[in-house]
Amino acid sequence: MIKNFQSNEFSARGFLHRLRSAAMVVTGLFAAHHASAQLFSPGNLLVSRSVYAGNDSLVTIGQALPGGGNATANGNYTTVWNNETPDPSFGITSPIFLDQLAPNGTFINSLAINTSQLVTSFPSKSELGLSVSSDGTAVTFMGYVAPVNTLDVSNSNTPGHVDPTNPVALTYQRAVGEIDANGNLLVTPVNTYSGNNGRTAVLAANVNGSGQSNYYMVGNAGNGAGTEPVNIVNNTGLQMTPRLGGANATVVGVQQGVANASNGFQFGYSVVQNSLPADKSGKDNNFRGLTLANNTLFATKGSGSNGIDTVYQIGTAGTLPTAATAATTAITVLPGFNSTSAKTAISNANPASNPFGLFFANSTTLYVADEGDAVLADLTNGNDPNAGLQKWIFNGTVWNLAYTLKNGLNLGANYSVGNVSNLQTDGLRNITGEVYANGTVSLFAVTAAIGGLNDPGANPNFLMGITDNLSANLSSEVSSEQFVTIDSAMAGEVLRGVSFTPSTAVPEPATFALLMGAGVLGLAARRRMRPLRQ
Repeated sequence: MIKNFQSNEFSARGFLHRLRSAAMVVTGLFAAHHASAQLFSPGNLLVSRSVYAGNDSLVTIGQALPGGGNATANGNYTTVWNNETPDPSFGITSPIFLDQLAPNGTFINSLAINTSQLVTSFPSKSELGLSVSSDGTAVTFMGYVAPVNTLDVSNSNTPGHVDPTNPVALTYQRAVGEIDANGNLLVTPVNTYSGNNGRTAVLAANVNGSGQSNYYMVGNAGNGAGTEPVNIVNNTGLQMTPRLGGANATVVGVQQGVANASNGFQFGYSVVQNSLPADKSGKDNNFRGLTLANNTLFATKGSGSNGIDTVYQIGTAGTLPTAATAATTAITVLPGFNSTSAKTAISNANPASNPFGLFFANSTTLYVADEGDAVLADLTNGNDPNAGLQKWIFNGTVWNLAYTLKNGLNLGANYSVGNVSNLQTDGLRNITGEVYANGTVSLFAVTAAIGGLNDPGANPNFLMGITDNLSANLSSEVSSEQFVTIDSAMAGEVLRGVSFTPSTAVPEPATFALLMGAGVLGLAARRRMRPLRQ
């Protein structure tokens, strides 16, 4: 819904010290059993955050690692990620926090998700995307049913989808977390994304008027060698499951044929649809971003050496896939977006495309967060034109790139957080936004950071905000627009997803803009004050 708002310009905020008070944290366990008063207020921002919970003794130099090799560093936050050299699957689970920010960016409270129910993998930069449900009453995300400080969970198998060639022999379920306005947590374990991770999930209520509510999820599967077995191939990409259904999800996408006798049928998207040679089966659907707009799902792929890094539409506009239609739902590249194979050499004439988060301001205006190509030299030399927040406009036939917002992101500029130095902002990942009656749209985006630690996913990063003229279609019209920092992670922290808070009541019948999120943006954007790490 378009909001009436007199002025929604961001103002630069000073770097205020956080007020650290454990009283400002609500634990997931408390929320799940005792929440009656409303915890989240409509119109506020919700930011997912994780905190490294390990210490020096968590890993011992020389110990055998689950993914192979022996540890070369102990559990110290700044060096533990060096263990990715002997163990490419190296990761450590950590707690999840959902921080509520007031309209002006001030910290209000933080919901600490009960670690006995759900955790994340600290260095997995594609995790913890937040999505507001289609009826506005819930926010969903994905994690793991595993203990905190467990190694290599993000590359473990899931029950019933074991890959015998996966070097990580552990087995843990992935899960969808759902939070309502009172802070009640519903966790639904799923057996999707064996060998890899789930990125985000969205709850669609009353799917196609059926009365059924479904979770739609995106992620990647597979961590083994050689040809992936069929139970891994079809465990990736877009998956769906009933809100109160079982752990086994349904893969969405048209059957693409037989790769070979051991691989079985691949469902989902295949590059052969774009007249390209077949890629490694199942990896074409390595989706990272997911959004629901106008009763239509859209996904992004922005990493990996297979498939096409671009924006995809799931099925026919205005219709969501169901269990009955999943195998006949086409996944196609959105017209006008990149259709070049990820195997094509990157050059100035063919810069990398790394789309992540999506936000539809209306039916003809789409904002796409591009996280950058993670090449320091490109940032320094300004050779990554796609990194930042892209604005695309639909002309009735194809989508066209109008411009990319970068001012204030300081791409390529070094920054330090605590004892982590040589950090650089590479681009943007998850985004959300709000359209106003005065013809502007305010957008919030979480940055991608590189440099610093051995694993860029463990680098502290920022939440940024910008206001754009919705009707503008030339970069010259928006030269004065600039990102400002709304929030920043401390050393040992990472920011992941951003959305608006859930509401307590089902909103009025959905319009296109309503599906984008609800919230009233404040005049000022200031650094939050939040409690001590838990």
